[in-house]
Amino acid sequence: MSRRRRQPEEHVNHERWLVSYADFITLLFAFFVVMYSISSINEGKYKIISQALVGVFNDAERTLKPIPIGEERPLTIQPAKPLVKDSDQTDAGLGQITRDPLKTIADDITQAFGDLIASNQLTVRGNELWVEIELNSSLLFGSGDAMPSDVAFSIIDKVAAILKPFDNPIHVEGFTDDLPIRTAQYPTNWELSSARSASIVRMLAMQGVNPARMASVGYGEFQPVANNATPEGRALNRRVVLVVSRNLDVRRSLTGTGTAHATPDAALKRAGTQTAPPVSTPPVRGNAVNSPSPAL
Repeated sequence: MSRRRRQPEEHVNHERWLVSYADFITLLFAFFVVMYSISSINEGKYKIISQALVGVFNDAERTLKPIPIGEERPLTIQPAKPLVKDSDQTDAGLGQITRDPLKTIADDITQAFGDLIASNQLTVRGNELWVEIELNSSLLFGSGDAMPSDVAFSIIDKVAAILKPFDNPIHVEGFTDDLPIRTAQYPTNWELSSARSASIVRMLAMQGVNPARMASVGYGEFQPVANNATPEGRALNRRVVLVVSRNLDVRRSLTGTGTAHATPDAALKRAGTQTAPPVSTPPVRGNAVNSPSPAL
């Protein structure tokens, strides 16, 4: 009798439920993540919606009054509001009033150099076509020299800060007295006056004033404003004049005669019809400059 072969017993895995349990937990976790993301509230949108709802339900005039039909117009006690606020106009540059460049320059120079004007070492004058800033040469240079002094740099720095924002042409004129000068560097007063005006132009350019706007000219001793027979008169004749013109044609008209003898006649007025672009904001005003003792 043959023996029946014993079948091997299959091992029963009693932990198979853990696989299903793990899948279930994973799905449950994903479900809660989705529910949490759905329930998250955008606080900004919530406030906008809530304010809109409050405005709708609390606006008595809107809810009580019917919508007008035909030619009937709704009455309101509130005046119509402008489409653009004043602050918006200021920010956009719409509400600004442009100022005359020549008047602005004259006012700023007068305020910045009040003590020099009071001591008659600086003079500001002008008309509808140009503004003159006249400086005594003793403020800027030594006797018989065109090298700027330390005080000259301080003065011209402040003048350049006022002139820099504008586009008006600048005409720098140099004048001397009738005392002859015979040095290797300056054989005559022509060279001395030209060198002094060129020094001022160079200093203005160093401080950021556009060189294309400027020109320098020396008139020597031949356009006095006072009698050279006295020391006081000679001191008045030794001067540097900065002429800020309304436009380039005016500056060219002044070059031949100089501002000491020029008047805004009909020809100059025709040349001055085109103005330089004005600025809407005034330049920064500097502090007053202390008056130094005049050099002999």
